Amino acid sequence: MEFASVRIITDDLDRLVAFYERVLEVSAARPAPVFAEFRTATAALAIGSAATVAMLGERAPRPGSNSSAILEFLVSDVDAEFARLEAKLEDVVLPPTRMPWGNRSVLFRDPDGNLVNLFSRPAL
Repeated sequence: MEFASVRIITDDLDRLVAFYERVLEVSAARPAPVFAEFRTATAALAIGSAATVAMLGERAPRPGSNSSAILEFLVSDVDAEFARLEAKLEDVVLPPTRMPWGNRSVLFRDPDGNLVNLFSRPAL
């Protein structure tokens, strides 16, 4: 089994896609009006409108209700990424900080309230 992707369900696909295009500095693939995807060498971040899960009825994920997952992106320079993005971020949860396990991280929320962590690992 191979981990392939995480999908965020949103009520405002265009807003969320534009946010992640700024953060990731890459354009999303848009194979359908209700779906977008950012592919990396190891996994993908997918963003879908609520229409993509409507068939699940009451058991469908609710946009903007995540409070337990963190989207994490490995970067080479946390401080440089934060400097690039800071003026565009509405909710910085933790400015660049050295974590007890050695990673350097900055945490912020996307427009739907999902927690995002840009981190770098300590040099060995």
